[in-house]
Amino acid sequence: MASNKPAPEAPSPFSTDSYGGAERSVGEWNPTEDSIRPVRGRHRVAKQRGLARSSTVLGVGVIAAVGAGGMATAQDKAPVSISLPDSLADNLPDAKSLPGVGAFMSDGAEAAPVAPLTTAGLTSAEAEQGTDAGEALRARILQQAEQQQASADAEAKAAAEKAAAEKAAEEAKKQQDEAEADAAAKKKAAEEAAKKKAEEERLAKLAASFSLPASSYTISSTYGQSGAMWSSGQHTGLDFAGAAGSPLKAVHSGTITSAGWSGSYGYRTVLQLDDGTEIWYAHQSSIDVSVGQKVTTGETIGRMGATGNVTGVHLHMEVRTAGGSAMDPMAWLNSKGLSV
Repeated sequence: MASNKPAPEAPSPFSTDSYGGAERSVGEWNPTEDSIRPVRGRHRVAKQRGLARSSTVLGVGVIAAVGAGGMATAQDKAPVSISLPDSLADNLPDAKSLPGVGAFMSDGAEAAPVAPLTTAGLTSAEAEQGTDAGEALRARILQQAEQQQASADAEAKAAAEKAAAEKAAEEAKKQQDEAEADAAAKKKAAEEAAKKKAEEERLAKLAASFSLPASSYTISSTYGQSGAMWSSGQHTGLDFAGAAGSPLKAVHSGTITSAGWSGSYGYRTVLQLDDGTEIWYAHQSSIDVSVGQKVTTGETIGRMGATGNVTGVHLHMEVRTAGGSAMDPMAWLNSKGLSV
């Protein structure tokens, strides 16, 4: 048995020599507060003679439990009986020669005091104030939770503000689009009104320079009307029925290019306007102008009658282009601002 065997204790039922030696009793080594000095930082064990051949070094485990009450310290454990056979103990290496173990050994010098476990993790200010480690840890956890909650609230607030800004921008854009559409509609309406007014002014100005061929009349036949009375099968002019001898007027200023008898048209006068358009006056009872004469708007050029191929007193008026094509006299008169 090793020369530094512990103090005798009650016999252990497990003291029989497993290597064939005689049964012998061994004591138990029970470390006490006096035999182990408190150390700070690393666990240090005072140097003892023959420690390399002694029992294994007993470590102390510490379990930290965090709760509302604080941090619990390690409690004393029941003594444990440890023994080694001499044959094995004699061959153990010196403890100081083991890597990392020699640093824990001392030559009996007094070890520095170790801080109590209840102050583990405390700052110097907290330690001076006597703050409990468990309460300090609990406060830090609560502070961290509050910071995380504040961060989450800030993110939620930022997201809400962003959504509100986007909604406000969308609403503003919608209002702007509506305003632009309304402005465009008003502008278009104003342009159309201005265009209409300009057309009315133009027609009024034209009307001042154009005149209807008769003052008192009734429209008896229109342009394009079908019937056997017309050699082409269709009416090529506009008929103004009225009293015989009623004056017929020049619709616009121009030059007389034809004046006389013209077969089925009876007495006919042709007035050529400055743009080449020709106005035919047919079935007159008399002609008051001659070829080459210049006339002005509203000037009398003949009288209403019933000469030629007719069924009654009327003016047969035709409007032809410079190329000789016939057109609707009523539409032409309307384009000059005149209502037939």
